[in-house]
Amino acid sequence: MELLSNLLLFAAALGAGFYCLILSRRLKRFSGLETGMGGAIAVLSAQVDDLARVLGQARTAAQDSAARLEERTQRAESAARQLELMLAALHDLPPEADPSAGARARFVRRRMSPQDGEMG
Repeated sequence: MELLSNLLLFAAALGAGFYCLILSRRLKRFSGLETGMGGAIAVLSAQVDDLARVLGQARTAAQDSAARLEERTQRAESAARQLELMLAALHDLPPEADPSAGARARFVRRRMSPQDGEMG
């Protein structure tokens, strides 16, 4: 009986050793940097770093674009206010003479100055 239990114990130890050997080989293949999961993890890590860098550049570009858009919107609003004032001033002018009498309407053209969008 003791011999049988020793044989069973020896077989169990031999089976556990064989299982550990197979598991060790699989783990080496799994964590290999060139072909295994370790390589995939290294590639993904590099891609995450690249993505973070590109995302930072995109964020900076978006902030710059937003600042330029805000500046141009303010300039457009300023020009719109000035145009509204000019139109309101036109309503105060007296009616002109009959256009068929040969009188020509006079127009004053103004150009926007490059500085802060004010009429010059």
